[in-house]
Amino acid sequence: MGRGEEEDKAVLSPGVEDDTADLSADDSPWSDSALSEGEDDDEASLSFEDSGEGSDADSDSDGLEEEDDAAAEESDSSEDEVAPRNTVGDVPLNTWYKDEEHIGYDIEGRKIKKRDRDGRIERFLSSQDNKDDWRNIWDYYNGEEVKITKEEAKIISRLMKGKTPHANVDPYPDYVDWFEYADKGHPLSNAPEPKRRFVPSKWEQKKVVKLVRAIRKGWIKFDKPKDEPNYYLLWGDDTDTADNKRQGLSYIPAPKPNLPGHEESYNPSVEYIPTQEEIDKYQLMYEEDRPKFIPRRFESLRSVPAYEKALREGFDRCLDLYLCPRTRKKRINIDPESLRPKLPSKKDLRPYPRTCYLEFKGHGGPVTSLSVETTGQWIASGSSDGTIRVWEVETGRCLKVFNVGADVHHISWNPSPERPILAAIVGRDLLLLNAEVGDEETQVRTKQLLHVEEQTPEDDGDKKPAVRWVKNEKFDGITLIHHRAASTVEWHSKGDYFTTVVPTGESRAVLLHQLSKKHSHHPFRKLPGLPVAAVFHPTQKMFFVATKKFVQVYDLQKAEVVKKLESGLREISSISIHPGGDNVIVGSKDGKLCWFDTDLSTRPYKMLKNHKKDITSVTFHRRYPLFASSSEDCTAHVFHGMVYADLNQNPLIVPLEILRGHLSSDRRGVLDCKFHPRQPWLFTAGADSVIRLYCD
Repeated sequence: MGRGEEEDKAVLSPGVEDDTADLSADDSPWSDSALSEGEDDDEASLSFEDSGEGSDADSDSDGLEEEDDAAAEESDSSEDEVAPRNTVGDVPLNTWYKDEEHIGYDIEGRKIKKRDRDGRIERFLSSQDNKDDWRNIWDYYNGEEVKITKEEAKIISRLMKGKTPHANVDPYPDYVDWFEYADKGHPLSNAPEPKRRFVPSKWEQKKVVKLVRAIRKGWIKFDKPKDEPNYYLLWGDDTDTADNKRQGLSYIPAPKPNLPGHEESYNPSVEYIPTQEEIDKYQLMYEEDRPKFIPRRFESLRSVPAYEKALREGFDRCLDLYLCPRTRKKRINIDPESLRPKLPSKKDLRPYPRTCYLEFKGHGGPVTSLSVETTGQWIASGSSDGTIRVWEVETGRCLKVFNVGADVHHISWNPSPERPILAAIVGRDLLLLNAEVGDEETQVRTKQLLHVEEQTPEDDGDKKPAVRWVKNEKFDGITLIHHRAASTVEWHSKGDYFTTVVPTGESRAVLLHQLSKKHSHHPFRKLPGLPVAAVFHPTQKMFFVATKKFVQVYDLQKAEVVKKLESGLREISSISIHPGGDNVIVGSKDGKLCWFDTDLSTRPYKMLKNHKKDITSVTFHRRYPLFASSSEDCTAHVFHGMVYADLNQNPLIVPLEILRGHLSSDRRGVLDCKFHPRQPWLFTAGADSVIRLYCD
């Protein structure tokens, strides 16, 4: 039976002004006197039996006793056997359903509504009219009023006074000595002693063995050494190093005076003797900076006079020994060779280009760009003299000359061996022409591939088309007329797609073209900066766009940015992708080269400052672990760049060779460099109109 604190006070002492009255007092309705005697007291607290008026008091008391007897007979059976009428469970109803209209849910999920209860005014009036109202207690769990019996009231009254519930129970009975015998000759237990008390303990034996082992090994010491008093000589010599060490002091010897040099000789060399002008300058210097000794020359040792500063220097020496504190400086002896990174020998990294094997001469101006054919038999070059030349690599013979009539800024050979097509940036447009190498069938397929209608403009509303494919009658090729001047062109590895870069801030700065369909489109609406170069991923559908500060990696299939490589350079000038596709090198106009490991981070893995001037081109070798960079300082640097299949091992970068030989022209040096696709050879194009081939 549960009740709230306020309800208990209201029910137990109705009509009493002080709710905090002591319920265990003698005048309380819970007192034993009220329960037993039933005296009449109208002005006192509500008693167990109200007296009433006239002769009805006796009849009321008789009726009350009869009701108590009947209730006692009915409560013979235990209340625990009666099933609770509330099937909610033993839950805190005052907390969970305090402000609700129900007290829970039955087994079928329906709400069990609260039973209506009289208000406080009605309960107060009822307590004044009914003398037995104080025996009614509200059961919150079952939602009903329960009337307690006289026996239960007595139990509650005794519990409130701190007594036992039943009066016939003695909490302090007399002690009975159950083990009291007449003769007192027996103990509490007369059982015989067990055998274990006469047998040595096994666990004590193990403990003893453990202690013996600890004593033998010196872990347990019984006799501690006595601390001997530390006596020392009060006026002893401080130079006794043994005593000083025993005292915990470290002896530091005084530094030795500097030994005399050649300038202190009585007959020094001529270069040690200062002139009169130098002696006059010494007088103008601070005393700390002034030399302490001015050399002089004497003909013989006999003519050397006494040193006038001997007494002063001796006195200063004594002051230093007496007053100056001494400190011991620990010098770390480091081998300089240990600071150098351990790199493999160059002999173990061969082959790589080292010497100039062949020179290609014929251009009348600076050679701006190079491109090697896929098989490595031919090489194409473009120059500012308005010509494109095709050379044979082994002999250096010029096979074909195309006079395009404008500066050639960039040239790229189709990577497919079945398509001998050259893509060159001539002036401000792109020219696709047949290199005229290969058999007749290849030439026929190439001419059919380069066939285009009169004009196929791409109409885009009122805007001017970005690219127009126009037939070039002079070279039997195709001219792609751009809306602005293009700067670079790069082919896809399959040879059908290629890209051009127009260095502007518009959305049509990077264009993709398809040779088979003669179609062009611009995939990017906005770029983070002015584009410098763009290249395709060797194996995946990825696209790299290099701006002046960053390198954006795009997924062409999903049309989204995958990564953004932060170079930290002043201005990017060139870019090249490793054949594996996970490593990128970037050259800048401040002479720095950055190596990016895209699987490792978006920041440079290595940054090399190897050139004094702008880097014009960087390139990877397709088969060998080599990469190179060319610069306007007339040099080309060759590096060993090994990329491991194990992702836990970083790439190995070793500088190998610095290739020289080009001459400067208009403050320009090496303008481009390309590796041979099959051999460890390097081609360099210089501003001196010469192409050099470096071999092992």
